Amino acid sequence: MMTREDIRELAAFQADADGCALTFYFQPRTPQNKSHKEEAILAKDLVRQALREAEKRGKDSCARADLGRILEIAGNLHGNQARAKAVFASSTKRVWREFDLPPQLPGTQLFVNRRFHLKPLAALLGAQPALCVALVDRQRGRFFDLRVDELKERADLFHSLPRSRSDGYGGYNAGHVERRVANEFNQHYKQVADRLKEEVERGLWEKLVVGCHDTNWSEFESHLHPYVKQRLLGHFPADVAAVTPDEVREHASRVLREAQERRRETLLRQALSQAKGNSLGVTGLRRVLRSLEVGEVQTLLLGENYTARGVECGNCGHVDSHMVPFCVVCGKATRELEDVCDAMIPMAIRRDIELFYIKSDPEFDQVGNIAALLRFRADQAKTPAAASA
Repeated sequence: MMTREDIRELAAFQADADGCALTFYFQPRTPQNKSHKEEAILAKDLVRQALREAEKRGKDSCARADLGRILEIAGNLHGNQARAKAVFASSTKRVWREFDLPPQLPGTQLFVNRRFHLKPLAALLGAQPALCVALVDRQRGRFFDLRVDELKERADLFHSLPRSRSDGYGGYNAGHVERRVANEFNQHYKQVADRLKEEVERGLWEKLVVGCHDTNWSEFESHLHPYVKQRLLGHFPADVAAVTPDEVREHASRVLREAQERRRETLLRQALSQAKGNSLGVTGLRRVLRSLEVGEVQTLLLGENYTARGVECGNCGHVDSHMVPFCVVCGKATRELEDVCDAMIPMAIRRDIELFYIKSDPEFDQVGNIAALLRFRADQAKTPAAASA
C-alpha cells in the first residue's frame, strides 16, 4: 500500500542532468478477447514512443534499461485485474518502486522526464485522509483503518451484560433491571468514544466514519468528544455483527466521497470569493505560482485536465509562467516545462498542501482553471511600524 511518506519521497526526487525519471501507470480495462494481448501491445507502443522521445533529448541511455523492465512487467499484466499499478524508476539513481493502486487511473501511461509524473497519483490520493471506520452497537465496537481502498480491522471492544435476575413478585424489579441495562449500554458507548478520543490524540487517524443502526446513532453520538465530532464525516446504517468488510469499504468510501465533494465545492467557492475581494484567495497561474513559492497556499485547486507551459530554473528552482530564458530570481538559465504541473504538484505534495481537482465549473473556467486558498497574504502582512502607527 502506498503511504503519504512514499508520495513525499517521490515528489522530492529529481534526476541528475544526465539522468531521467521514468513513470509507468497501468490501468486495467475489460479485454477484447481472452488472449489479453491488448495490454502488451499498448505497453510496447508506449515504450517505443518513450524511447523515440528520449533519443530526441539525448536521454535514451538512461531510459533504455528501465523501459526494458517496464516491458517485462507489462507482459504479465492483463485487463481483468482488480488493481492498477504504478512504477517509478531511475536507473542512474538506482530507484525502482512498484505500487498497487485502486483501478481508478485515467489510463495506461508512460512518462520519461527529470521528475516522476505525479499528476494521476495526486488526483487519486491527494485528498485522501487517514480514515477510521467505527462500527458500533449496544455491546460491540469494531474498528477499521481505510487507506485509499485497503481496509484493515483492528482489535474490537465487547461489553458483556450482567446476567439478568428475576423481575421479582409482580415485576417489582423490572424497572431496576431496565435502568441497569440502559446504564450498561451507556458505559459501552462511553468506552468506544473514549477509545476514539485516545486514538485521534495519538494521531492514528484524521477522519472518522461511523456505522450503526439508526436507532442507536443518537445514543452513541452524544458520547463523542467535541474534537472527535470535528473529524466525523458521517455515518451509515449497519448491523455490526453481520456486515462484511466489502460492505464496510463500500459504505465508508461513499461517505468519504460525498464529504470530499462537499468540501471541494466549499473550498472552490471560498477561493473564488476571496480572490475577488483581494483577500485569502488567488487565481491564475502566475499568482498561484508566486503564492506557492512564498508558502502562502493552504489549498490548491486545479482543473481536471489543467496543463500549461512554463519554465524552471535549474539553479534556484524558481518556476515562472513566462517563457523567459533566464531566471528572474538568480539570473541562471531556465529549462522549459511542457506541463508546469510537473513542478507544481510535487511542490504541493512536499509542503502538505491540500489538492483538489475540479471537473467542470463555468466560474472556475473563467479564471483559468487554477486557484488557491491561502493561509495568509505576505503582501498584506502588517509590519511592526505600520501596526504601531
